[in-house]
Amino acid sequence: MTLAGKRALVTGASGALGSAIARQLARDGAHVLLQAHSRPDAVAQLAEEIRGAGGSAEPLVFDVSDAAAARAACEALLRDGPVQVIVNNAGVHDDAVFPGMRAEQWHRVIDVSLHGFFHVTQPLLLHMLRTRWGRILNISSVAALAGNRGQVNYAAAKGALNSATRALSLEVASRGVTVNAIAPGIIASPMAEQAFDKAAIEQLVPAKRAGTPEEVAALASFLASPQAGYISGQVISINGGMY
Repeated sequence: MTLAGKRALVTGASGALGSAIARQLARDGAHVLLQAHSRPDAVAQLAEEIRGAGGSAEPLVFDVSDAAAARAACEALLRDGPVQVIVNNAGVHDDAVFPGMRAEQWHRVIDVSLHGFFHVTQPLLLHMLRTRWGRILNISSVAALAGNRGQVNYAAAKGALNSATRALSLEVASRGVTVNAIAPGIIASPMAEQAFDKAAIEQLVPAKRAGTPEEVAALASFLASPQAGYISGQVISINGGMY
């Protein structure tokens, strides 16, 4: 129970990756705040599941890309005390080759993945710093490091998130707060199954398989733990040896 007494916010907790991370942080002893926007029923069910397993969790519904809504939600959270673990996992794909990409596709992906990081982390950060302990985990992607056709918007958003991770880590290191990014490769999920068949995965991934959400959650658990206090400003890949 390495996170006993800590409150952890996981954005995008309705998806395969976010829900796996939330379950693991709850097993680690954190009270987990489960954010979703388009799938409120999913986080409500996840909260019930976590509580049924002996953990502590509550669902939250707001849009991380909406600055006013996110700030209001964060201010409400702070009335119950600081949030000392933030997992910025919310993100969307809206793929298209760049010559045919619509402006709304570009802005939607940037708004959720990059602006969402700012809208959630910035209002919570000062209260975290006052406790002199905190963990900020930004969920990036192999696309930000290696690129991917049809995902210039997604790679741009996640690449900026990587740079923000490094810069923010320098600002907060002296206050006991670490900031790291996790860059998953192909992780088993309904979204990945639509994009990659078994043959494609075997060609792309030296490990010859997709990763699991639980493997990513295990890394997030370690980076959120007291044992990872000397790791900060890093972009850590978990991709089966893709590059």
